[in-house]
Parts: sequence; C-alpha cells; structure tokens
Amino acid sequence: MTRLLKDGKVTPDDWTHVGDDDALPDDGPVIVSLTRWQAEKDSLAGRNSGLGIRLAAGESPADLGDDLARFQVVALEFPKFADGRAYSYARLLKDRLAFDGEVRAVGDVLRDQYRAMYRCGFDTLEIDRNVSDAELEAAWTEALGDFRHAYQAAERGPQTILRRRHAAPA
Repeated sequence: MTRLLKDGKVTPDDWTHVGDDDALPDDGPVIVSLTRWQAEKDSLAGRNSGLGIRLAAGESPADLGDDLARFQVVALEFPKFADGRAYSYARLLKDRLAFDGEVRAVGDVLRDQYRAMYRCGFDTLEIDRNVSDAELEAAWTEALGDFRHAYQAAERGPQTILRRRHAAPA
C-alpha cells in the first residue's frame, strides 16, 4: 500500500500516476512520464486539473527547460536505494531552477534516506511499506533527529558546522 509522507505526516495523495499506455482520467491531477509528456505535450498542457511529471533516474529536470513551469509536481525516481541521482536533481530543482512546486521521491524510498531527502529539498515521499501510519510518522521524526549537526550545506536542515563556527563569537 503506497502512502504519501509530507512534513512528517501521512497525507492523502490526490495525484494519479498514469502509465505511458494507460488512458488519462477525465479529471483529477495526474503524473506522467517524460516520454508521455514529450509525445502528448499539446493535449496534456491543456488539462485544467493538476499536471505532474515523473523523471526516471537518468532524466534531468534541466532537460525540461521552459516546460518546468507547467508542472505542479516533479516526481523523482529512486530505482534502487543506492542510486542517488535524484538527490542531485532535487537540489537542482530547488536551488538552480527555482522550482516552487512539490518535489516528490518515488520508488525505493527507505527510512535511512528520509533525512537526506528532506535536506535536499524533497517535499513528499511515496512510501510503499506495510507499517502503520503512526510507525511511518515516528520513523520520520526519528530520522530527522538522527544527527544534530551537518557538514554539507543543504536546502533545509541545520546550519553547517563551518558556518556555525564562523558565526560563533571569538
């Protein structure tokens, strides 16, 4: 059962992932692949409900160019936990491309990755685990509290140790 974790809370997911060969629902927000977007850009751009795009691990959001503004959600795939390209893409979306929509992690999303995903700019995580909502929310809280300090700058989270050291009185 797939659930959406946003701001540490399990929330309903109003978005529908639509496969490349699946019929589009008449209404309601949809998330389509880059392949489908490129093939059906004109008809998809005319939808009145929300539009999102799902990027595979090797598909960079920078390749969307001016089309990025058309999407409310960018879902970045984690095909396996060891593939970290989506972390870089989340930072790219938030920092360089100034994307203000939802950045969503989909695929092989593990508890050990929650803190890093949060720090890189992911807004929501699609979780496919057979645990209760309370357990998911507790795991989120624990994951964000695993470490008090950070060495690397990020979209969110604690200030780096170096910046804290420079800001400290002499």
